Amino acid sequence: MVAKAVAVLNGETVKGTVFFCQENPKAPVKITGEITGLGQGLHGFHVHEFGDNTNGCISAGAHFNPHGKDHAGPKDTDRHVGDLGNVEAGSNGVAKINIEDSIISLEGDHNIVGRTIVVHADPDDLGKGGHELSKTTGNAGARVACGVIGVAKL
Repeated sequence: MVAKAVAVLNGETVKGTVFFCQENPKAPVKITGEITGLGQGLHGFHVHEFGDNTNGCISAGAHFNPHGKDHAGPKDTDRHVGDLGNVEAGSNGVAKINIEDSIISLEGDHNIVGRTIVVHADPDDLGKGGHELSKTTGNAGARVACGVIGVAKL
């Protein structure tokens, strides 16, 4: 059975809509959408642990990491569940999202529904930057927009 979810991202100048689709529980999650108002270049893109935006994006907590692993890139096997790498904005400030991920899910232990998707100001170094924050956040900087991931109409 197909599962779908959606998040509407809101920040001071950054806005967007992100869609999640999973054909069945064992299939990868397809992530599509568009984010506007970004600076040109790469921006960290992560699922955070809480679907709480009562204090802006900060109340979403840390990256979704139920197994207590170090931060890494989306292609690494040892990573936070929520580590989705980067989105890239063009000179017009728009990032088109087209990602497939086999770690997150729309049901079960790695379910991201009810959590928050966050886009960051800076590039995610995928845990390889050598900065003190590389192994926890990818040194991706401030949270410029976020939105709670909710069940979408099929």
